[in-house]
Amino acid sequence: MALPYDKEMRDHNRTALILGIESSCDETAAAVVRAGSEALSNVVASQMSLHANYGGVVPELASREHLRNVVPVVREAMAQAAVSFDDLAAIAVTEGPGLAGALLVGITYAKALAFGLGKPLIGVNHLEGHIHAVLMETRQRSEAAMELPLLALVVSGGHTHLYLAQQGEQGAWSYRNVGRTVDDAAGEAYDKVAKLLGLGYPGGPWIDALARRGNPRAVTFNFAQIKSRPHREGISIPNKKTPLSTSGPGFDFSFSGIKTAVLRYIETHDMRQSVEARRKAIAAMGDAKPDIDAVAALCDAQTLDLIASFQYAVVGNLLRQTFAAAESFGARGIVVSGGVAANSELRRRLQAEADRRGLPIAFPSLALSTDNAAMIAAAAWPKFLAEDFAPEDLAATPQLRLGQS
Repeated sequence: MALPYDKEMRDHNRTALILGIESSCDETAAAVVRAGSEALSNVVASQMSLHANYGGVVPELASREHLRNVVPVVREAMAQAAVSFDDLAAIAVTEGPGLAGALLVGITYAKALAFGLGKPLIGVNHLEGHIHAVLMETRQRSEAAMELPLLALVVSGGHTHLYLAQQGEQGAWSYRNVGRTVDDAAGEAYDKVAKLLGLGYPGGPWIDALARRGNPRAVTFNFAQIKSRPHREGISIPNKKTPLSTSGPGFDFSFSGIKTAVLRYIETHDMRQSVEARRKAIAAMGDAKPDIDAVAALCDAQTLDLIASFQYAVVGNLLRQTFAAAESFGARGIVVSGGVAANSELRRRLQAEADRRGLPIAFPSLALSTDNAAMIAAAAWPKFLAEDFAPEDLAATPQLRLGQS
């Protein structure tokens, strides 16, 4: 929403406060961030326990919970930051990608708040927010800025993308999408495999914790090379995820195959009965977060080996594609973000490979790995300085893309 604002104040006040609002999926979040580098508050209302009953996010329920949570979450963020609405310089909100109804709740509230306060509104791409979560924390630690260009791996339940990131002279960031998943995202594969094994939702934390107790080389999983679709002149298929054939190496991902391989392993090794027994036992615990030792006791050695081998293969694929892309595009550093960035094996192996190559790499803190609003306010800061404000007709864009392909 393009509203009048004192340009002189914006140019000279380098400590401006931005209120960020995030509601793209199943977390309602609000945060106050100073100058894109210092989070004064970061409040998140999670719906995890609600959606765990269904084994995944239910869009209608998510939207309803956002409606209940958005006002108290914003109030709590303002209270923790010890600031008033008059102290804010702008309001930032996620415009996409995400669930349409969930996004609409945050956008509608942010637009009303910005209009009522006479503050500018800034629309932020959720994926860009994940990248800026890492950049913000490096600034908080007063570390030297990573040299450009950066290669950003955004890996979560809904996305597995590689972006080549640059910053212009005026501070604005630009992105080139150089790799993406053609089917399931990595986090989605974790959730599906966890469900196949009778574990809880979300699957990532369970698999990460249990993988440490198994042999990662017990089961071999291979990732086939992704085949590109031949391009025919005059025919455009924009909704297909499979990449068009291009010259040069490809850095796309595919995780549906490994999920199917796990299913076949379960079937061919007669594991269905034990899976069902484990599912019932975990449900009987009646706890959204059962004790990991109790869950591990429900898994035999074969199951633990399967879990460890699955994670080893997924992390290995992410590692290979990321560093191959970094080398191909001459990246001077790597940024890893998104919910799967909290995975302990991913962090350990990518850090080790980066150290071996002498390449700087940065991860978000565990608190900023998952969806939050501090990352939205941080990503809004360069837009604020450039006066890149949202139009009055800002709407939810569930399939919003980041940068150029």
